[in-house]
Amino acid sequence: MSSTDEDLTLVRRHRYTVTDYYCMAEVGILVLDARVELIDGEVIEMPPVGAAHAITVTEVQRTLERAVDDAAIVRVQNPTHLGRHDEPQSDLALVTPPASKYRLRHPRPGDVLLLIEVADTTLRFDRDVKLGCYARVSIPEVWLLEVKARTLQCFRGPNPTGFTESNQIADLTTLPVPGLGCVRLHLFNLW
Repeated sequence: MSSTDEDLTLVRRHRYTVTDYYCMAEVGILVLDARVELIDGEVIEMPPVGAAHAITVTEVQRTLERAVDDAAIVRVQNPTHLGRHDEPQSDLALVTPPASKYRLRHPRPGDVLLLIEVADTTLRFDRDVKLGCYARVSIPEVWLLEVKARTLQCFRGPNPTGFTESNQIADLTTLPVPGLGCVRLHLFNLW
């Protein structure tokens, strides 16, 4: 073993916990309105939201709210507590009611019906990193909306190594909403 290899074995990464993350915000290490999320124990800075990304999130939010009414809660760019080292902020989350249960805590994997990532400048990170986080904690369904390509990819069948099923959805006129039986979403005017 060379001295370089020996040096590398001594280097260890420190993974922050969700508790550490909130303490950093409380003491001012992280600015309270900073656009960051905690992924695998690392504080990840999110890029600014572009106009195409923003309007896509807004349109999907409005459509989801109309479709689900009181059957679910639509959360926009808010944290989902996935575990000790993960608290990402998906663009949209469809979670189980009542809203009152989220007054003292963020939704957890068992609360989530659907997570949606709108990918404009973050496609590779959303696909290669965040999807893995969601699969490991058994989020039942994740949609990846690619703004530039104007595509919707649906991921189902979570397991510790990823999702077992991935389908590109061509027909956006009537999408079933996960966990809500007969509720259908109409995204045909999204693009």
